Amino acid sequence: MSVPGVLRAMWRYRSFIAGNVERELRLRYTGSVLGVAWNVLEPLALVLIYVVVFSEVMHARLPGSGDRHDYGVYVLAGMLVWLAFSEIVGRCVNLFIDNANLLKKAAFPRVTLLASAIASSLVNVGLIAVLFATVLVAIGRFPGWVTLTLLAPLAVTVVLAAGLGIFLGTLNVLFRDVGHVTTIALQFWFWLTPIVYPRSVLPEAFRSAVAWNPLAPLVAAFQSVFVTARAPDWPSLAGVSAGALVVFALGYALFKGNAATLVDEL
Repeated sequence: MSVPGVLRAMWRYRSFIAGNVERELRLRYTGSVLGVAWNVLEPLALVLIYVVVFSEVMHARLPGSGDRHDYGVYVLAGMLVWLAFSEIVGRCVNLFIDNANLLKKAAFPRVTLLASAIASSLVNVGLIAVLFATVLVAIGRFPGWVTLTLLAPLAVTVVLAAGLGIFLGTLNVLFRDVGHVTTIALQFWFWLTPIVYPRSVLPEAFRSAVAWNPLAPLVAAFQSVFVTARAPDWPSLAGVSAGALVVFALGYALFKGNAATLVDEL
């Protein structure tokens, strides 16, 4: 399916995608007393921990900065990228297994499942982003219109995560160990990404290794905007942007090439 074909399919099945997202959000908290309120409470807790607890209670400081809020803002800015990436990858790894009955019984463009997983992940990250922005306004640290420049690195993050996720999701149907390996790999990947620490504190050898991490420039873009109110370093995003397109193309090709096999395996 060509890119225009994919876009047409997603538009035609937009109600199906929206219904999947709504159903997942409802099922996640079925049986809980507060229900969908957890969609707000959980992100709010994350924001308060990083912006308030780290800054006001633990007095954590960002090297070279005297502002008590900088460290919390730095960490949470990086967490926005990580949560978008890890949520999409995590959902896509089990995407076909979780929807096995639907894949075997109904005829519909399979790409809409990927769109549903991405949309659901971005709803969760979007809630955190809104609460984060609200806190930044309250403490006088909201960077203003420069935040719109983050749409570009966010798009690259989504493409990279979707490509890797659909690649791993396809392999996970064929080899069920892939899901477990991915969970462990993401834990290592988090700590190899400069989110809770600045790259400047690393020894030179490790800084060179971090430079190969495709998430590093994306995280740095968000941290630059939220901590210093400066637009991302666009040249640093060129390589990861090209790489994200390649990863997505490979992931989608693997999925399309094994579409029939996936149904049999499921």
